[in-house]
Amino acid sequence: MLKKSLLPISAPDSTILILGTLPGEKSLELQQYYAHPRNRFWKFLENAYNSNVPINYAEKIKWLKNNKIALWDVAHSAERLGSLDANMKQVEPNDLIDFLGKYPSIQRIAFNGQKAEKLYDKYFTRTASYSFISLPSSSPANTRFTYAQLQADWLKLKQ
Repeated sequence: MLKKSLLPISAPDSTILILGTLPGEKSLELQQYYAHPRNRFWKFLENAYNSNVPINYAEKIKWLKNNKIALWDVAHSAERLGSLDANMKQVEPNDLIDFLGKYPSIQRIAFNGQKAEKLYDKYFTRTASYSFISLPSSSPANTRFTYAQLQADWLKLKQ
């Protein structure tokens, strides 16, 4: 099944871009980033920024913008059965070069998981214009590490 990414979330003064791969089934259904109730993305941000993330999605977007966080995915579209990144085929990347050109205040690019990072490296070249942060996936499918270990890595966002 062909899946397509959501529109990016950003503000003119965003300083960090967090890149995922492609929204999962629940996120696509609700048209909201990280909508699966077991995905830990919002909780990791809450802890990293020591600030409560609202429950309402519109308020979450405001929270991201207030914290100068932009959010998007590396993939614009891909063939994928279910939500697992391992099932992605025929990936078409988003136009990140154009996006980053529109937001010159972005200084750091963070990858939500190894697959997002690998896709970025496949389609784009890293430049010295940005610092890059590798984060473990916030997906509930990522059971390789304990919650505490995952959370500790996500604290890199504020360093």
